[in-house]
Amino acid sequence: MTSFAGRGALIIGAGQNIGQKIALEFARRGARIVVADINAQGARETAAMIEAAGGSAAGIGVDVTSQSSLADAVAAAEAFLGTIDIHMNNAGLLHSGHVEDFPPAEWERMFGVNLFGAVRANALVLPGMIARGSGHIVNTASFAGLYPYATNRIPYAASKAALISMSENMAIYLEPLGVRVSCLCPGPTMTTSIHGMRTFGENVAMRGPGADLAVKSQEEVAVILADAMEAGRILVPTHEKGWQTIREHAADPDAFVRGVAADFAAGKSWLPGR
Repeated sequence: MTSFAGRGALIIGAGQNIGQKIALEFARRGARIVVADINAQGARETAAMIEAAGGSAAGIGVDVTSQSSLADAVAAAEAFLGTIDIHMNNAGLLHSGHVEDFPPAEWERMFGVNLFGAVRANALVLPGMIARGSGHIVNTASFAGLYPYATNRIPYAASKAALISMSENMAIYLEPLGVRVSCLCPGPTMTTSIHGMRTFGENVAMRGPGADLAVKSQEEVAVILADAMEAGRILVPTHEKGWQTIREHAADPDAFVRGVAADFAAGKSWLPGR
């Protein structure tokens, strides 16, 4: 079980949106926070919000595609925190398009941030956690990695599915060594992330994880994650209703895939509220 009081947390990708709210929630529960983001100003603003609420925080810039930038960020975090007890990989890219229109370079760019950004950062913080026999790694995936529906963002979904597999296998290996692992899988959430989304191709229909899933606030997602970490959970979908869909997919993947295809062909988007 993870306690936040007095713990040092490095959160990469917390300059805005869900990451920012998670940083605020961890701080509210007593953690000291280093906020790192490609947007250094956003990181500093998040840190200022934490300090204004009575917490302890610092904001720094980082580029998760650069091992040297990540090494500098981890060193700065250790200088501020002393020990990185909690490390969260929340940096991510999201674009839309038909799979045939995504250039291979864009696949590589998305995996370079969404998956290998976490791989690079984990390689820097895990040795210390293993040596101490304690720590908590958190990777942010998505419902898009749990079951198939995201036909308009296949590279993104593939990168998130890889994060889920990585997280679960890491938990098998690391938990006996004293290091916890959690994988946050946000479902429909109010966010501005889609505002920077590029579209490859024309007439690209947006798809969702299920019309029966209510849109949650970023604050709700932050509380769900923190509660799950305190409870020792590994896979953390933000919507409990999603488990039924996950079970349906696992029971008969072929029938599930063809059923989703039939729904989409009939004009059903699976978007919340549709």
